[in-house]
Formats: sequence, structure tokens, C-alpha cells
Amino acid sequence: MKIALVGSGNVATVLGRLITTNGHEVIQVISRELEHARILANELGSSYTDLSGKADLSADIFIVAISDKALEHFFTGSGMGNKLVVHTAGSVSIEVLKKISAQYGVLYPLQSLRKEMQLIPPIPFLVDGNNEVATTYIETFAATISSSVKRAGDDERLKLHAAAVVVSNFTNHLYAIAEDFCNKEKVDFNLLKPLILETAYRIQYASPSEVQTGPAARKDIITMDKHLRLFAAHPKLRTTYLRLTDSIMNP
Repeated sequence: MKIALVGSGNVATVLGRLITTNGHEVIQVISRELEHARILANELGSSYTDLSGKADLSADIFIVAISDKALEHFFTGSGMGNKLVVHTAGSVSIEVLKKISAQYGVLYPLQSLRKEMQLIPPIPFLVDGNNEVATTYIETFAATISSSVKRAGDDERLKLHAAAVVVSNFTNHLYAIAEDFCNKEKVDFNLLKPLILETAYRIQYASPSEVQTGPAARKDIITMDKHLRLFAAHPKLRTTYLRLTDSIMNP
């Protein structure tokens, strides 16, 4: 298929690489910043333009991979006719594209994507369309770039997006707090990395609730009190520890 990418950030870049790797052609990159469009287009071997330029209507699908805020104001009234336009956002309604084209939908990659990735990880895609023809077309395309494709409407996609924030963004923030604690207390955060990987690995074969460990799970008050005394000099970490301990002890 011929694909036009709107956007040049992390998601657009990784999707562009994934698309070309799987035998499709990115024929155009459109970005707010012309220089950013040029850089990605040069990598993918496509033409490029900024938002004031002319879209290449020979594309089979326009994939709009821009921020949620920008998506709310994207190309309003630009008249894409019957070209299939999809966005990649988890928390934005499919209807945001209603004024853009008669054929529109969603191609949401449920994964954390960064330009700097050396290897592209497995990416589940949640897809939707404004009619059955569009949905089937998007679903068929997604199946050529991923082994995990599922139809999901606005409500289900938003729920999974919210859960993704918890398991990815919140978890990473806990790593950051722990790293800051280790640095201040002059202990080696790197020694925790095998534990991080093992904890993530366990949920591949068991429910997270079934493999919960630690003093809160054991209701080990003595150990928890020692931790809280240690965290007295680290109020942010102490507050987080207390809240998560309460959540584990009172599910």
C-alpha cells in the first residue's frame, strides 16, 4: 500500500520504519516543521511538505501521527474527499476526523515508541473505522505490520490507554524516584535492574496479583516501619510508599 504520514515525531518515525520494513511504501511525509518532514522523508525515501503544502492524494491511507492536542485542530475543512484518514491516538475519539474525510478511522499502536529504538518491539494495534469497509481495510493493513490486531471503539481504546499510562508511565516514574533515592543514598541503582526485568517477566505467565511479593503483601509491619524511617529524609518517596502499601494491603 501507499502511505502518507502526517507527523514526524516518535510515533510517525517508528511507524514509517515498520511500514517500509513490511513491504509498503511511504510516499509522503507531512509535518508542521518542514525540516522535520525532510529528515524523516529522506530516511524513508519519500517526498515531503509542511501543512501548507499539497497532500499526495495517490496515498491509500493517510496516517495522522501527531499530538492529541494538535489532532483536535488538524486540517479542519481541508477536504480530503474519500481518502482514508486514520489517527494513532488512544484517548481521542474517532469522530475528530469526521470533517476531514468521508472515510476515517483509528490505527492505535499500544506501545511506547521512540525514534531512538534500535529494534522495534512487538506492537499490538487497536483499530476502528467509521464504517465496516473502512474498519476492514484498516484491520487488513494493520495485520501486515503486526501479529496482534484488535477492533476497539472509543470507549475500549480509552480504557486501555488509561491502563497503559499506569503500567508504563507510572511504573517508569517509580523507577525514577528509586534511582533518585539510590543516588542520594550512594547505592548502585544498576543492581536493581535484574529485579526490574524479572518482575516484568513474571506477568507473561501469571496475573500480577498472583505474583505480588514484598512486605506489604506479607503484612510485615516491622520491615515496613524500617523503610518508612529510612524514607523520612525522602518525603516524596515516603508518601508514594505509604499509598502503594495501603493499596497492596487493601486491594
